[in-house]
Amino acid sequence: MNGCISEKSIEKVRTELNRLGYEGDIIESQRTIKTVEDAAQAIGVEPGKILKSLILLTEDGPVLVLMSGVNKVDLKKVKELLNAKKVKFASPEYIRENFGYEVGGVPPLGYEQHPPTLLDRDLLKFDMVWAAAGSEFAYFPVPPRDLVVYTSAEVADISKH
Repeated sequence: MNGCISEKSIEKVRTELNRLGYEGDIIESQRTIKTVEDAAQAIGVEPGKILKSLILLTEDGPVLVLMSGVNKVDLKKVKELLNAKKVKFASPEYIRENFGYEVGGVPPLGYEQHPPTLLDRDLLKFDMVWAAAGSEFAYFPVPPRDLVVYTSAEVADISKH
């Protein structure tokens, strides 16, 4: 991803955070945060405190799923919760074309039209998590309870146990 697109993506997230009254900063890193392991090492926190922002597709459109880096989304639970016929992961191309973000930098906010959002209940056991800020080289700390408010997320048990 080129620097110009990356800067625009980070700026979209920064603008949204400012609008929401977020008082922290976006941190830009030389090290990638593309995977949970990369992010945990770059930031210096346990993998559970890395926020995964996943885009899923249903027949009604995209859904944003927010969960701990150590958990895996249970597509069957999401399907039942949304009363959907079909749920699948969005392709990297779909995410790039429809939202302007690259996999590894998908943020929990900063969308022109914010998709319906589900936040995995397990995230609430953390005081702070670290989220991608529109680039695989930018992130920000945020309390999960604030994410519920910022994204109007529905809190649910959506991880595999």
